[in-house]
Amino acid sequence: MAELWLIRHAQASFGAADYDKLSDLGHEQSRELGQALMQLGARPDAVFIGAQRRHRETWEGINTALGFPTDPGVLPGFNEFDFGGLLNARYRGRERPANLHTDRRLHFKMLRETVLEWQKGAIIDPPEAYAAFADRVRDARAQATAGTPEQVIVVTSGGAIGQTVAEVMGAPADAMIRLQLQIKNCSVCRIVVTPGGEHLGSFNETPHITAANAARMLTYS
Repeated sequence: MAELWLIRHAQASFGAADYDKLSDLGHEQSRELGQALMQLGARPDAVFIGAQRRHRETWEGINTALGFPTDPGVLPGFNEFDFGGLLNARYRGRERPANLHTDRRLHFKMLRETVLEWQKGAIIDPPEAYAAFADRVRDARAQATAGTPEQVIVVTSGGAIGQTVAEVMGAPADAMIRLQLQIKNCSVCRIVVTPGGEHLGSFNETPHITAANAARMLTYS
């Protein structure tokens, strides 16, 4: 039996030219999560990250406390889906809504609508089919838990975690985006992997967030 800890990356740079890097708060969140995981007794046998910068930077912050001795394995299957590419395909030949990347409420509304259209096959020539995304996330989980590890830490993105939880729970496809929109930065989702299948252990844990720091540390992007 293995326990797979899926960690969403810390706060990235919403609205900046390069989203795929942590904000100053994101770096702080990752270090605080590392301290919290150490206090919880986290002792991973293996660590994996997606291939995106925000995944690596989050792990580096976590590992300042955990002190895992080797570089993490990189599994691109844990990368986020290409929301920008989906938007380009959805709005091909049409003007996109203004302020999409600066207005958080609008951004998340468009994310939800776009993913639902993507899942239904209503977006022509997307950068990746939804079924292909689901397959690669599933394959990455299998690679991460191959062999006999007891505890595996993975730093990934909200889409991969939402897809995993929806699939493990046998929920309909549209549950993926509803779950994704609830996933906090640096939250932990635990999946128990047995010979009989995958089982949800916990969802959206935030051991690094306390009543004293929640107003600053609780973020979703």
